Amino acid sequence: MPKLGCMTAATPIGFPTLSPQPGNGSANPSAASQAASGEYVLYGLQGSGSAIVEIALQWCGQPYRVVQAASWEANAAREELRQLNPLMQIPTLRTPQGAVLTESAAILMHLGGRHPDTGLLGADDAQRDQILRGLVFVAANCYSCISITDYPERYTTQTDDASREAVRQAARQRLHLHWTLFADQFPARPWLSGAQPGALDVMAVIVSKWSGTRPYLEAHRPSFFALLKRIEALPQVAGVHAQHWPPSV
Repeated sequence: MPKLGCMTAATPIGFPTLSPQPGNGSANPSAASQAASGEYVLYGLQGSGSAIVEIALQWCGQPYRVVQAASWEANAAREELRQLNPLMQIPTLRTPQGAVLTESAAILMHLGGRHPDTGLLGADDAQRDQILRGLVFVAANCYSCISITDYPERYTTQTDDASREAVRQAARQRLHLHWTLFADQFPARPWLSGAQPGALDVMAVIVSKWSGTRPYLEAHRPSFFALLKRIEALPQVAGVHAQHWPPSV
């Protein structure tokens, strides 16, 4: 069964393949040929953290293709992903120059740094400092807990189900605590990234979505939950978000 995954969020069973967007495909030609075409190549799946990178690429106006790949998907692109990222974590991004980037926060920093006019990393040094702090906070404290909830057997020497479930539940509680601390330390101004939405808004809205933390936040930090819903509705976010998590009919 797919896992939520630390940097490898699950795609719900039965979701269709993402339909190609104008200028952005979802076919699986070789990475080398795609990189040679001047496009970014994004390895990921629907309903996963790769939505973060799709939003950022579109935000920056960069052409890209999506290669449907993940550690739990037995397809031809799985080995291609392994060669680029031995941990087989998604999102994994190949630049037009052939460099490989992993870790969602690092990719956001890369794109924001290459395209400062987009405002992904803020309009001044003070904003950028807080955006970078927030990106690392989410990556270090929220992603890490999700890895434990997905694979508790990796974090205990016990082999019985009860012990592993105890590890999972403890990590889940810690995940909720970390999001609570994030909500308290990063108030909207009026966005997480400052006067204008940016990379931290993208990171928070997607990681909180696929990690399944929203119900907890709605109950315990309703103002922060409302902010996340506002971020979802941003024109830079709404289209990709709807593709990854289609609205219920």
